[in-house]
Amino acid sequence: QVQLVESGGGLVQPGGSLTLSCAASGSIFSINSMGWYRQAPGKEREWVATITGGGTNYADSVKGRFTISRDNGQNTVSLHMNSLKPEDTAVYYCRSTAVASTPPTYRALELWGQGTLVAVSS
Repeated sequence: QVQLVESGGGLVQPGGSLTLSCAASGSIFSINSMGWYRQAPGKEREWVATITGGGTNYADSVKGRFTISRDNGQNTVSLHMNSLKPEDTAVYYCRSTAVASTPPTYRALELWGQGTLVAVSS
C-alpha cells in the first residue's frame, strides 16, 4: 500500500515558525512531484508549494516565508513555515504524483495525505 502521512501541525503564535513533514511509503518506483496544499474552514483547498527535480514553486501568499524541501532517500517532503499569520490557519495536506511498482506492473498515482492542522493564534 502506497500512502502519505503528514506530521508537525499544531498551535503557534503569530510571527512564529512551524515545520511540517510528509513521508511517502510503499512500493514506489519514482516520485514526480511533492507538494503542499491547505484548506481553511469554509474555503476551497489552495495550492501552497511544490518541489520537483526542476526546483521549487510557491504561492504568492507564502513566498518568502515558507520553504519546501525534500529528502529523496526517505521520500520525505518538509515545509518550514516562518513569520506565520492568522491567515495561514488551515488543514495542510501533502500531495504527491508518483509511479507505484508491483513487478511487473507499474501504475501512475496521485496521492494525498490525511492532513495536519496548523492554527496561528495568540
